[in-house]
Amino acid sequence: MTSLNVSQRVGSLKPSVTVAFTNRAKGMRDAGQDVLIFAAGEPDFDTPEPIKAAAIGALRAGQTKYMPTLGDMPTRAAIATKLSEENGIGARGAFGGEHIAIGAGGKHVLFSAMHCLFDPPTPGQEPDELLLPTPAWVSYAPICQLAGGRVVEIPGHVDNDFKITPDQLRAAITPRSRLLVLNSPSNPCGTMYAADELRALARVVAEASDVAPRLVILTDEIYEKIVYGGIEHFSIGSVPEVAERTITLNGLSKAYAMTGWRIGYVAMPGPFGARFIKSLGTLQGQMTTNICSFSYAAIRCALTDPAVRDDVERMRQAFAARATLIDGLLSEIDGVACPRPTGAFYVFPDVGALFGRTSPGGARIESAADLAEALLTEAGVAFVPGEDFGNAGSRHVRISFACAERQIEDGMRRFADFVSRMT
Repeated sequence: MTSLNVSQRVGSLKPSVTVAFTNRAKGMRDAGQDVLIFAAGEPDFDTPEPIKAAAIGALRAGQTKYMPTLGDMPTRAAIATKLSEENGIGARGAFGGEHIAIGAGGKHVLFSAMHCLFDPPTPGQEPDELLLPTPAWVSYAPICQLAGGRVVEIPGHVDNDFKITPDQLRAAITPRSRLLVLNSPSNPCGTMYAADELRALARVVAEASDVAPRLVILTDEIYEKIVYGGIEHFSIGSVPEVAERTITLNGLSKAYAMTGWRIGYVAMPGPFGARFIKSLGTLQGQMTTNICSFSYAAIRCALTDPAVRDDVERMRQAFAARATLIDGLLSEIDGVACPRPTGAFYVFPDVGALFGRTSPGGARIESAADLAEALLTEAGVAFVPGEDFGNAGSRHVRISFACAERQIEDGMRRFADFVSRMT
């Protein structure tokens, strides 16, 4: 039996650190321990009632059979209308339902998109490159590597809200550059790019078309409606110079509190966009085919029902209040530096000043992973260590404030007490 093994590709994959820490903390809590969990990227609100009612109505009406692989055309058209009217995508050219693909969550459509863009290198050939501003969500890099690409990190810094500059992007582009991933608002950073900053990055991509003619942008806008810092969300796919080389990824998980529904989508206008979406459908047809058939009515409801928009706004206001609360509490802890959160529901404080010290329980703290481990075991506080968010995250921890204000207050008090007793 020793000759049995799994594939090297999968065997070398790193598990998601966010999932691992969340599951471990939940296990401790289920065992009766007092644990406050700030690890999961999941809203603590329930799905708005009109969305539930739409799905139940479709279920009762018998919408329980197979559907087209990428979704029924009325739902794909509704997404195209949303992106056109709200995001300015496809406003200058061909754009409709045929430019939309619906899959089983944002991670699924990201996986499919990367596998439609990257090929494993042939012997003697250099792999195509993913240009990845970091800190970045933990799944971008492993999915790229699984598809055969090489990750090129472009490091952000806490002093610039973790955003990269046009000069950094320009210096990173090579003839092997295949995909630039942008994520605004950001997981894990909780910050976002202003419109002018995204336009400047778009100009760099457009000007580099001779050097990197196959370079495509993938913009992950899953947190687009959770903004509160005075910066309006802007879709880089609306910039004319790069509109037809930009894939816009979104879904219903975060803004609509629908993580368990597993609904994500990607869009790409223009002639190549239609071919790309068709190829994605071919791949998805060998994976999952369509998502749950009665979910399509829920998607249309989420995107068009005024009552749902009111619910989304109430959730956004709650996240805004929590952002102000956690920002104020973190600012009072010595050795912790954190940009003001402006979008999503995360903060990503720099805790490097605590390295080299000893925890109250006697653990030597030399890394973010050490700190997160000691906090969990000694104080019952679950943060996510920053190492897996890229090299630029190695001095950081991610804290999700998708939880009640009372938990935020209790958790930050425990964190502050922990730090005050370090030696």
